[in-house]
Amino acid sequence: MAGESMTTHNRRDMLGLTAAAMAASSIPATAQSAQPRYGLIGQMIAKPGKRDALLTCLREGTTGMPGCLSYVIALDTANPDALWITEVWDNRDNHMASLKLPAVQAAVAKARPIIAGFGQRFETVPVVGI
Repeated sequence: MAGESMTTHNRRDMLGLTAAAMAASSIPATAQSAQPRYGLIGQMIAKPGKRDALLTCLREGTTGMPGCLSYVIALDTANPDALWITEVWDNRDNHMASLKLPAVQAAVAKARPIIAGFGQRFETVPVVGI
């Protein structure tokens, strides 16, 4: 009986923890009713040995972009010539408008000769984050 009681108690604990985890991972009502955000995750590949130069170009062109909530440039750990760019925007229109900004245009022009290509690209709808 004691073992049976312990098993029942553990199952209840697990059910409670599972319910709590499901509730915590669900999308808050405020996020559901808010305007959908626009996210973009993309891999950019520099010509061999030019990743740091490409990183510098991108860094210079990513300030003062209206509607940009997050712009992260990360080194790819598997490819020494690749970068990952993760963007979160308040909407897709502001992302598209950013591509016409003078600072972004200058960064693109400077980076173009050292870009070897582009890898994977994903559009997302960010709903929760910090």
